[in-house]
Amino acid sequence: MVLRRDNALMLDKNIIVVTAVAGMILILLLITLIILRIRRNRPLPMDELEGHDFEYYCADLLKEHGFSEVEVTRGSGDFGADILAEKDGISYAIQCKCYDKPIGVKAVQEIYAGKDYYDCMVGAVMTNQYFTAPAVELAKKLKIMLWDRGYIDNM
Repeated sequence: MVLRRDNALMLDKNIIVVTAVAGMILILLLITLIILRIRRNRPLPMDELEGHDFEYYCADLLKEHGFSEVEVTRGSGDFGADILAEKDGISYAIQCKCYDKPIGVKAVQEIYAGKDYYDCMVGAVMTNQYFTAPAVELAKKLKIMLWDRGYIDNM
């Protein structure tokens, strides 16, 4: 009889420990999510830039990260590419979007055309925002790279 009681007490203690650990893990996950949300929504210097200034900002980032032959195309009539660049023998056509809302499929379509127009191997869209689900889906299908706010911030 004493053994059963000791086993029951031991089981109760194990349940308490497991519950406490699970609670701590849940609290840590919630704190992490809150921090990520704050970081994701915090204003960055690039958010204050106008269109062409943002293109030069992106061009400078690319240069700092090993891209060469970085060229900002003319403002209007650029055939869908704002920046042309090269890295490791691979040519890139890049569309830049500095907006205050998520980027949709139009930017992906534009760079898809620009990549072919400029005979580049890779097309990419750089933005100070994030992409809509349809834009991500289209980019996967067309093999267009998406460099969002988090990616640029890490650069």
